Amino acid sequence: MLLQIIDTAAVAPEYVAEVIEQEPISLWTMAQYGGWIMIVLAVLLACAIWIFVERLVVLHKAQKEDKSFMDRIKDYIHDGKIDSALNLCHQTNTPSSRMVEKGITRIGRPMSDVMVAIENVGNLEVAILEKNLGILATIASGAPMIGFLGTVIGMVNVFYNMAGSNSGVIELSTLSEGMYQAMVTTIGGLIVGILCIFAYNLLVARVDRVVRQLEARTMDFLDLLNEPA
Repeated sequence: MLLQIIDTAAVAPEYVAEVIEQEPISLWTMAQYGGWIMIVLAVLLACAIWIFVERLVVLHKAQKEDKSFMDRIKDYIHDGKIDSALNLCHQTNTPSSRMVEKGITRIGRPMSDVMVAIENVGNLEVAILEKNLGILATIASGAPMIGFLGTVIGMVNVFYNMAGSNSGVIELSTLSEGMYQAMVTTIGGLIVGILCIFAYNLLVARVDRVVRQLEARTMDFLDLLNEPA
């Protein structure tokens, strides 16, 4: 019995499996497996970030408003100081002030002409606020499709390597590159798309808020013109 234990102890180390702890893969290493598709997604993400930050700054400035602006405009118009009202609008330099400025220049004409002039300026201001939002929406919808394209390319590489195996034995190491590309590009495309969707919806909500503000200032100005002298 003792000899059997000694023999087992002598033979056992040859059959003991070595446990190798694999280090977790980093995001940079994962991105490298995606190939050129990841470069395209990175460029799209950089463009989306620039558009988001630039539009956020513009919309923040457009929302800033002096609460006493309309009161001062009202006082100037009642006192007949049209030039002072125009100077105040020019100095304020916001979308609402530019709309009011256009309306002031039409004072004395029919109310319909004043409304049309203000609406035209308002449409131009909204178009300026929505600048590049279409590009952001395109990136949001196109990035996942580009990621899926990388998935298809990766799977094609996998089947190509399988077909080129002369020995008939398929090793996982020969297929890993294509599989990595197939999975990583999908993840990258979805990440870019999800981030862009959230950014786009946030900017659209800010634009709507500014539009409601412009409509309120327009109504205030029209009420001012309709007040009895």
